[in-house]
Amino acid sequence: MRTALLLAGLLTAILPASAQTCGRGCLRGMITQYLDAMVKHDPKPLPLAANIRFTEDGDELKLGEGFWKTISGLGTFRQDILDVAQSTAGMHVLAMEGDKQVLMAVRLKIASGRISEVESTVVHNRTEGMIFRPEAFKEATPAMNLTPAAAQRNSREKMIEVAMRYPAGLKIGSFVNSDAQFASTAYRFENGQLMAGPGCTFIAGCDKIREQRLPTLSGIQARVAAVDEEQGIVWLRMNFGAGSVMGAEGHLSVWEMFKVYDGRINAVEAIMKVLPAGKPSGWD
Repeated sequence: MRTALLLAGLLTAILPASAQTCGRGCLRGMITQYLDAMVKHDPKPLPLAANIRFTEDGDELKLGEGFWKTISGLGTFRQDILDVAQSTAGMHVLAMEGDKQVLMAVRLKIASGRISEVESTVVHNRTEGMIFRPEAFKEATPAMNLTPAAAQRNSREKMIEVAMRYPAGLKIGSFVNSDAQFASTAYRFENGQLMAGPGCTFIAGCDKIREQRLPTLSGIQARVAAVDEEQGIVWLRMNFGAGSVMGAEGHLSVWEMFKVYDGRINAVEAIMKVLPAGKPSGWD
Protein backbone atom coordinates (compact mmCIF):
# COMPACT_ATOMS: atom_id res chain seq x y z
CA MET A 1 0.00 0.00 0.00
CA ARG A 2 2.79 2.39 0.93
CA THR A 3 4.56 1.67 -2.39
CA ALA A 4 1.33 2.34 -4.30
CA LEU A 5 0.85 5.65 -2.50
CA LEU A 6 4.43 6.69 -3.23
CA LEU A 7 3.98 5.88 -6.92
CA ALA A 8 0.74 7.83 -7.02
CA GLY A 9 2.47 10.80 -5.42
CA LEU A 10 5.31 10.66 -7.91
CA LEU A 11 2.91 10.55 -10.84
CA THR A 12 1.00 13.52 -9.47
CA ALA A 13 4.24 15.48 -9.23
CA ILE A 14 5.57 14.44 -12.63
CA LEU A 15 2.55 14.55 -14.95
CA PRO A 16 1.71 18.27 -14.70
CA ALA A 17 5.29 19.19 -15.64
CA SER A 18 5.25 16.73 -18.54
CA ALA A 19 1.94 18.10 -19.73
CA GLN A 20 3.45 21.58 -19.91
CA THR A 21 6.24 20.64 -22.31
CA CYS A 22 5.77 21.23 -26.02
CA GLY A 23 8.26 19.34 -28.18
CA ARG A 24 8.85 19.70 -31.90
CA GLY A 25 5.75 17.74 -32.86
CA CYS A 26 3.62 19.75 -30.45
CA LEU A 27 4.98 23.09 -31.73
CA ARG A 28 4.51 22.08 -35.36
CA GLY A 29 0.97 20.99 -34.55
CA MET A 30 0.24 24.36 -32.95
CA ILE A 31 1.27 26.09 -36.17
CA THR A 32 -1.01 23.84 -38.21
CA GLN A 33 -3.93 24.37 -35.82
CA TYR A 34 -3.41 28.13 -35.92
CA LEU A 35 -3.34 28.31 -39.72
CA ASP A 36 -6.37 26.02 -40.04
CA ALA A 37 -8.28 28.25 -37.63
CA MET A 38 -7.28 31.36 -39.59
CA VAL A 39 -8.56 29.93 -42.86
CA LYS A 40 -11.87 29.10 -41.12
CA HIS A 41 -11.95 32.63 -39.58
CA ASP A 42 -12.58 31.10 -36.17
CA PRO A 43 -10.07 31.14 -33.29
CA LYS A 44 -12.42 29.49 -30.78
CA PRO A 45 -11.21 25.88 -31.31
CA LEU A 46 -7.61 26.89 -30.52
CA PRO A 47 -6.08 26.11 -27.11
CA LEU A 48 -5.81 29.72 -25.92
CA ALA A 49 -4.50 31.09 -22.65
CA ALA A 50 -6.93 33.28 -20.72
CA ASN A 51 -4.58 36.25 -21.14
CA ILE A 52 -3.86 35.67 -24.87
CA ARG A 53 -2.20 38.70 -26.52
CA PHE A 54 -2.28 39.22 -30.29
CA THR A 55 -0.63 41.83 -32.49
CA GLU A 56 -0.60 42.35 -36.24
CA ASP A 57 1.91 44.82 -37.68
CA GLY A 58 2.48 46.23 -34.20
CA ASP A 59 -1.22 46.87 -33.51
CA GLU A 60 -2.81 45.05 -30.58
CA LEU A 61 -6.03 43.40 -31.75
CA LYS A 62 -8.51 40.81 -30.62
CA LEU A 63 -7.59 37.36 -31.97
CA GLY A 64 -9.81 36.88 -35.01
CA GLU A 65 -9.42 40.46 -36.25
CA GLY A 66 -7.09 41.84 -38.92
CA PHE A 67 -5.98 39.36 -41.59
CA TRP A 68 -8.02 36.67 -39.83
CA LYS A 69 -11.12 38.23 -41.46
CA THR A 70 -9.83 38.27 -45.04
CA ILE A 71 -7.51 35.27 -45.44
CA SER A 72 -9.00 32.82 -47.95
CA GLY A 73 -6.43 30.02 -48.05
CA LEU A 74 -2.79 28.98 -47.92
CA GLY A 75 -0.14 28.60 -50.58
CA THR A 76 2.41 25.80 -50.80
CA PHE A 77 5.17 27.62 -48.90
CA ARG A 78 5.60 27.26 -45.13
CA GLN A 79 8.83 27.45 -43.15
CA ASP A 80 8.67 26.47 -39.47
CA ILE A 81 11.06 27.56 -36.72
CA LEU A 82 10.65 25.34 -33.65
CA ASP A 83 12.23 26.51 -30.39
CA VAL A 84 11.59 23.76 -27.85
CA ALA A 85 13.64 25.42 -25.10
CA GLN A 86 11.48 28.55 -25.20
CA SER A 87 8.19 26.84 -26.18
CA THR A 88 8.01 29.07 -29.24
CA ALA A 89 6.79 28.22 -32.73
CA GLY A 90 7.58 30.50 -35.67
CA MET A 91 6.55 30.45 -39.30
CA HIS A 92 6.97 32.20 -42.63
CA VAL A 93 3.91 31.43 -44.75
CA LEU A 94 2.44 32.20 -48.15
CA ALA A 95 -1.29 32.87 -47.73
CA MET A 96 -4.11 33.92 -50.03
CA GLU A 97 -6.52 36.85 -49.86
CA GLY A 98 -8.97 36.12 -52.63
CA ASP A 99 -6.79 35.66 -55.71
CA LYS A 100 -3.88 37.67 -54.26
CA GLN A 101 -0.79 36.16 -52.65
CA VAL A 102 0.15 37.50 -49.21
CA LEU A 103 3.30 37.00 -47.11
CA MET A 104 2.92 36.36 -43.39
CA ALA A 105 5.25 35.79 -40.43
CA VAL A 106 3.85 34.62 -37.09
CA ARG A 107 5.36 33.89 -33.67
CA LEU A 108 3.40 31.72 -31.23
CA LYS A 109 4.36 31.42 -27.57
CA ILE A 110 3.06 28.30 -25.84
CA ALA A 111 2.53 28.20 -22.07
CA SER A 112 1.07 25.17 -20.26
CA GLY A 113 -0.13 23.75 -23.57
CA ARG A 114 -1.93 26.93 -24.60
CA ILE A 115 -1.14 29.80 -26.97
CA SER A 116 -0.36 32.84 -24.83
CA GLU A 117 1.26 35.19 -27.37
CA VAL A 118 0.76 35.79 -31.09
CA GLU A 119 2.95 38.31 -32.91
CA SER A 120 2.37 38.66 -36.65
CA THR A 121 3.26 40.65 -39.74
CA VAL A 122 1.22 40.58 -42.96
CA VAL A 123 2.57 41.92 -46.28
CA HIS A 124 -0.09 42.38 -48.97
CA ASN A 125 1.74 44.13 -51.82
CA ARG A 126 4.87 45.89 -53.06
CA THR A 127 3.93 49.19 -51.44
CA GLU A 128 3.86 47.50 -48.05
CA GLY A 129 6.94 45.35 -48.67
CA MET A 130 9.12 47.65 -50.81
CA ILE A 131 10.26 44.36 -52.39
CA PHE A 132 7.51 41.84 -53.10
CA ARG A 133 7.84 38.62 -55.10
CA PRO A 134 5.36 36.16 -53.55
CA GLU A 135 5.45 34.05 -56.72
CA ALA A 136 8.96 32.97 -55.69
CA PHE A 137 7.59 31.26 -52.56
CA LYS A 138 6.95 27.80 -53.99
CA GLU A 139 8.15 25.61 -51.11
CA ALA A 140 10.52 25.72 -48.16
CA THR A 141 14.09 25.92 -49.43
CA PRO A 142 16.50 22.95 -49.23
CA ALA A 143 19.23 25.13 -47.71
CA MET A 144 17.06 26.29 -44.81
CA ASN A 145 15.81 22.76 -44.20
CA LEU A 146 19.11 20.90 -44.32
CA THR A 147 19.60 19.22 -40.94
CA PRO A 148 23.19 19.88 -39.79
CA ALA A 149 25.17 16.86 -38.65
CA ALA A 150 25.95 16.72 -34.93
CA ALA A 151 29.56 17.76 -35.59
CA GLN A 152 28.38 20.85 -37.52
CA ARG A 153 25.98 22.15 -34.91
CA ASN A 154 26.85 25.06 -32.70
CA SER A 155 25.57 25.77 -29.21
CA ARG A 156 22.52 27.97 -28.86
CA GLU A 157 24.70 30.77 -27.53
CA LYS A 158 27.16 30.47 -30.43
CA MET A 159 24.35 30.44 -32.99
CA ILE A 160 22.94 33.66 -31.56
CA GLU A 161 26.39 35.27 -31.52
CA VAL A 162 26.96 34.39 -35.19
CA ALA A 163 23.54 35.67 -36.26
CA MET A 164 23.78 38.92 -34.27
CA ARG A 165 26.90 39.92 -36.17
CA TYR A 166 24.55 40.52 -39.10
CA PRO A 167 22.56 43.42 -37.56
CA ALA A 168 25.85 44.59 -36.05
CA GLY A 169 27.17 44.87 -39.62
CA LEU A 170 24.11 46.83 -40.75
CA LYS A 171 24.57 49.15 -37.78
CA ILE A 172 28.07 50.15 -38.93
CA GLY A 173 27.60 49.58 -42.68
CA SER A 174 30.00 46.63 -43.03
CA PHE A 175 29.74 42.88 -42.51
CA VAL A 176 33.52 42.72 -42.78
CA ASN A 177 34.00 45.12 -39.88
CA SER A 178 31.39 43.34 -37.74
CA ASP A 179 33.22 40.06 -38.48
CA ALA A 180 30.05 38.39 -39.78
CA GLN A 181 30.98 34.96 -41.12
CA PHE A 182 29.27 33.53 -44.22
CA ALA A 183 29.62 30.28 -46.12
CA SER A 184 30.73 30.70 -49.74
CA THR A 185 27.26 29.59 -50.89
CA ALA A 186 25.35 31.88 -48.49
CA TYR A 187 22.49 33.91 -49.94
CA ARG A 188 19.83 36.33 -48.76
CA PHE A 189 16.20 36.37 -49.90
CA GLU A 190 13.97 39.31 -48.91
CA ASN A 191 10.25 38.98 -49.64
CA GLY A 192 11.14 36.45 -52.33
CA GLN A 193 13.85 38.51 -54.07
CA LEU A 194 17.47 37.30 -54.18
CA MET A 195 19.32 40.26 -52.66
CA ALA A 196 22.76 38.77 -52.03
CA GLY A 197 24.87 35.72 -52.74
CA PRO A 198 25.87 33.69 -55.80
CA GLY A 199 23.78 34.61 -58.84
CA CYS A 200 22.54 37.92 -57.41
CA THR A 201 22.17 40.66 -60.03
CA PHE A 202 19.91 43.04 -58.09
CA ILE A 203 22.71 45.57 -57.61
CA ALA A 204 26.42 45.64 -58.46
CA GLY A 205 28.47 43.57 -56.01
CA CYS A 206 25.49 41.82 -54.40
CA ASP A 207 26.88 38.42 -55.44
CA LYS A 208 29.45 38.81 -52.62
CA ILE A 209 27.29 38.82 -49.51
CA ARG A 210 30.03 39.65 -47.01
CA GLU A 211 31.71 42.38 -49.03
CA GLN A 212 28.64 43.98 -50.61
CA ARG A 213 27.94 47.67 -50.01
CA LEU A 214 25.52 48.26 -47.15
CA PRO A 215 23.56 51.20 -45.84
CA THR A 216 24.55 52.35 -42.36
CA LEU A 217 21.51 51.76 -40.17
CA SER A 218 22.72 53.19 -36.89
CA GLY A 219 19.30 52.91 -35.26
CA ILE A 220 18.73 49.22 -36.01
CA GLN A 221 17.21 47.14 -33.20
CA ALA A 222 17.28 43.34 -33.04
CA ARG A 223 15.98 40.72 -30.66
CA VAL A 224 15.94 36.93 -30.79
CA ALA A 225 12.44 35.66 -31.62
CA ALA A 226 13.35 31.95 -31.62
CA VAL A 227 16.23 29.50 -32.01
CA ASP A 228 15.67 26.14 -33.68
CA GLU A 229 18.67 24.30 -32.25
CA GLU A 230 18.07 21.06 -34.17
CA GLN A 231 17.77 22.76 -37.57
CA GLY A 232 20.33 25.49 -36.91
CA ILE A 233 17.98 28.45 -37.43
CA VAL A 234 18.19 31.73 -35.52
CA TRP A 235 15.11 33.93 -36.05
CA LEU A 236 15.62 37.62 -35.41
CA ARG A 237 12.95 40.29 -35.09
CA MET A 238 14.35 43.58 -36.30
CA ASN A 239 13.44 47.23 -36.71
CA PHE A 240 15.86 48.60 -39.31
CA GLY A 241 15.20 52.18 -38.20
CA ALA A 242 15.72 55.47 -40.00
CA GLY A 243 17.14 55.29 -43.52
CA SER A 244 15.92 51.77 -44.23
CA VAL A 245 13.11 52.82 -46.60
CA MET A 246 14.52 54.33 -49.75
CA GLY A 247 13.10 57.76 -50.60
CA ALA A 248 10.27 57.58 -48.09
CA GLU A 249 9.36 57.95 -44.45
CA GLY A 250 9.02 54.86 -42.32
CA HIS A 251 11.17 51.90 -41.33
CA LEU A 252 11.48 48.27 -42.31
CA SER A 253 10.02 45.83 -39.80
CA VAL A 254 11.77 42.53 -40.45
CA TRP A 255 11.58 38.84 -39.54
CA GLU A 256 14.90 37.31 -40.59
CA MET A 257 15.95 33.65 -40.45
CA PHE A 258 19.64 32.76 -40.33
CA LYS A 259 20.78 29.22 -41.07
CA VAL A 260 23.76 28.84 -38.74
CA TYR A 261 26.12 25.87 -38.48
CA ASP A 262 29.87 25.36 -38.74
CA GLY A 263 30.18 28.74 -36.99
CA ARG A 264 28.86 30.76 -39.95
CA ILE A 265 25.74 31.95 -41.72
CA ASN A 266 24.75 29.62 -44.55
CA ALA A 267 21.47 31.20 -45.66
CA VAL A 268 19.30 34.23 -44.84
CA GLU A 269 15.58 34.50 -45.59
CA ALA A 270 13.41 37.43 -44.56
CA ILE A 271 9.86 38.74 -44.61
CA MET A 272 9.70 42.49 -44.17
CA LYS A 273 7.16 45.30 -44.17
CA VAL A 274 7.30 49.09 -44.21
CA LEU A 275 5.79 50.56 -41.04
CA PRO A 276 5.46 54.22 -39.97
CA ALA A 277 8.67 55.73 -38.65
CA GLY A 278 9.13 55.03 -34.96
CA LYS A 279 6.26 52.56 -34.69
CA PRO A 280 7.26 49.82 -32.20
CA SER A 281 6.55 46.13 -32.67
CA GLY A 282 4.59 46.04 -29.43
CA TRP A 283 6.86 43.38 -27.96
CA ASP A 284 10.13 45.27 -27.45
